[in-house]
Amino acid sequence: MLKVEGLTKVFGRGTINEMTALDGVDLNVAPGDFITIIGSNGAGKSTLMNCIAGVFPIDSGKIVLDGADISNMPEHKRAKMIGRVFQDPLKGTAFDMTIEENLSIAYNKKRKRGFQAGINREDRELFREKLRMLDMGLEDRMKEKVRLLSGGQRQALTLFMAVIAEPRLLLLDEHTAALDPSAARKVLELTDRFAESDRLCTMMITHNMKAALEHGNRTILMQSGKIKMDISGAERDAMTVERLVEKFEIDNDRMLL
Repeated sequence: MLKVEGLTKVFGRGTINEMTALDGVDLNVAPGDFITIIGSNGAGKSTLMNCIAGVFPIDSGKIVLDGADISNMPEHKRAKMIGRVFQDPLKGTAFDMTIEENLSIAYNKKRKRGFQAGINREDRELFREKLRMLDMGLEDRMKEKVRLLSGGQRQALTLFMAVIAEPRLLLLDEHTAALDPSAARKVLELTDRFAESDRLCTMMITHNMKAALEHGNRTILMQSGKIKMDISGAERDAMTVERLVEKFEIDNDRMLL
């Protein structure tokens, strides 16, 4: 599904601020894998996602998605295959457009009509039906501006927009970190549901090690631009936060929450 080979990314090359963010990263993601990614600040987690999404050009290595080499593909072309949700609920939606207009733009990413807000009755019924899955009453508020939504509602909508066009890969960069505990639980429940129902290949960065071990089917730990741990199955089931801290000498207090 996704194959990353020898991925290297260096910032500030040749300057006194040179920093190797990714150091020869290898990663194979199978269809249906839901990988949680943990690591201290500066470990390379977000850089890895940004390189996969095409935000950062890579210095060396290869990125293959569904058998196609996308290493040098522009970000806007990758966006048709890759869904993303960021930490900030304000980033994923157009705040001064309605809920249905936002959904239309996301839904039409892969259709020949392209990016547009025009909505026919068939689309509107589909959006209403799908929004019921969120269990937030948004199906009755489709003509409201997105700026009127709470942070949790907006992030749930952003997640829904990321999957409605049926991407090959879903990238989640601490997408619940800015939410209150109740909203975060709801968005994580929706994340699990979307990933499982569509067997959607998913990668989720989180600083919450407990959540990292409870969600998905596989967990990787990044340190100093490398993958230091990659566990699944029985090994992951037996892993605890305490054992992770002891084994890898993790000292980031935020990750213990």
